[in-house]
Amino acid sequence: MLSIILLATISACSQQQEVSDDFATVIKVVDGDTVVLSINGSTETVRLIGVNTPETVHPTKPVECFGPQASEFMHSVLKPKTKVQLRRDVEARDRYQRLLVYLYLTDGTFINQELLRLGFARTMSIQPNTAFASKFAAVQTQANRNRIGLWLNC
Repeated sequence: MLSIILLATISACSQQQEVSDDFATVIKVVDGDTVVLSINGSTETVRLIGVNTPETVHPTKPVECFGPQASEFMHSVLKPKTKVQLRRDVEARDRYQRLLVYLYLTDGTFINQELLRLGFARTMSIQPNTAFASKFAAVQTQANRNRIGLWLNC
C-alpha cells in the first residue's frame, strides 16, 4: 500500500512539472502574440497569454495600427533557434488548439510583460488563465500614462 501511495505521489509531481514548465526553441514568429516553437521534438503554435497585439496576419481583418511594429519586435527578440522557457496557466489550449503560454527568454526577460511595457500590446484577460492579470494591467497603465508605443501612435 505504501509503495502505491509513493508511486502515485511521484507520478503526480512529475506530471505537474511537465505541465508547468518547458523549454523550447523558436522556429518562427507568426505575429506579435503568436509563435511557432519546437517543444521536446514537437512543433507547436503557441499563443501568449494575457496580451493582445494589433493584427498583422489575420485572414479577415486589416493590418491594425502598430501591428507591424509589434511583429517586428517579436521577430527581433525571438529569432529562429532562440531558446525560451514556457510557463502555463490553467487551460492548456485555446479554441484554435494553440498552446497557451507565458514566454521567457533564458535571461529571464518576460516576453508577455515586455510587449505591454513597450506599448506593443494591450492586456487581454480570459478566465481562467489570469495568473498575471493584475500585474499586466499595472504595466499597461504605466505604458499608457507614458504614451509609449500604440498608446502614442494609435
